[in-house]
Amino acid sequence: MEFTPAAGRLPSCYDREKEVAEFDETKAGVKGLVDSGIVVVPLFFVRTPENLVLVPAGDAGFIQVQVPVIDFSGGEGCEVVEQVRRASETWGFFQIVNHGVPLNVMEEMLAGARRFHEQPTAVKRVFYSRDFKKKVRFYCNGDLLISKAANWRDSVSFEYHDSMLDSDELPLVCRKAVEEYMGYVLELRDRLSEMLSAALGLSKDYLSNNKCMKTATLVSHYYPACPEPELTIGATRHSDPSFLTILLQDDAGGLQVFHQNRWIDVLPTPGALVVNIGDLMQLLTNDKFRSVEHRVLASRIGPRVSAACFFYPSVEKKCIPYGPVKEFLSKENPPIYRETAATEYLAYYRSKGLDGMSALPHFKLQYE
Repeated sequence: MEFTPAAGRLPSCYDREKEVAEFDETKAGVKGLVDSGIVVVPLFFVRTPENLVLVPAGDAGFIQVQVPVIDFSGGEGCEVVEQVRRASETWGFFQIVNHGVPLNVMEEMLAGARRFHEQPTAVKRVFYSRDFKKKVRFYCNGDLLISKAANWRDSVSFEYHDSMLDSDELPLVCRKAVEEYMGYVLELRDRLSEMLSAALGLSKDYLSNNKCMKTATLVSHYYPACPEPELTIGATRHSDPSFLTILLQDDAGGLQVFHQNRWIDVLPTPGALVVNIGDLMQLLTNDKFRSVEHRVLASRIGPRVSAACFFYPSVEKKCIPYGPVKEFLSKENPPIYRETAATEYLAYYRSKGLDGMSALPHFKLQYE
């Protein structure tokens, strides 16, 4: 029986679990598949018909509306804080320019990420792991073993527990680039923490005092050119489980955010970083700030390289429940979510995989 992607049919003899296990065992990732010269996307990467990215004639459902771009050159004044507030409430996404991270540092971070991913498989294989506890690990699809369809990307992650990571643990090929970039990003994290606190009408040190964004996970994604991009996707529709994410992307494009029931391209802006609200921030703010779903399209042109920094609570706070801020609650505005620890949230998020559904509803309070 032939496989027809458009019809969503699989051959009766197809053993997905076996094929995924064999692929994972190579520890070569999607880059390894591309290097082998494949011209057909393996079946476990193919989306089901309802999840394919279809582009009909006409406006195609994609509109050229840019997410807010906020200039930080004016410092943390009222006008900038107000722009951050509006963007966080209505978009959940915004780009920032004049943010203090030098352009050459950003460019070298992307170059370092590319150097890591384009090393021979034998070199990268040393870091390959599915153990979330490892401080540095290379992997293909965190949910590969449970997903219905894999994403067309490879990743390498760096865990900065309480903002610390021994430089000797970083791969030599990108060590300097990662260290320098993270130094600036952690400073930017502190500025954003104050702005977001002020935008919420709280004391500017509220988020920092509660150590909401003390731990950082830097993840560099590598999206190789795809021979059949219409059948798969770079990153499935999802929201981030973090409090906040700062994303550095190259100029390849492909990132989209779901806004007002449409997919909007997050067009690369020279020198800009993308900031988006995470699930834990939406929970903390009782839906005042929005964690918005986004995705990355696969492309025949590649590779696309990005570096996303996800911020979580400090090590001492990761098991302590966070709930909606009391200042936002009233009889007319009761808590939407139950108090939840970051470890519990992440455990559920990872257990279900990137299935296109938000994890937040699972933590909603149920009222009679």
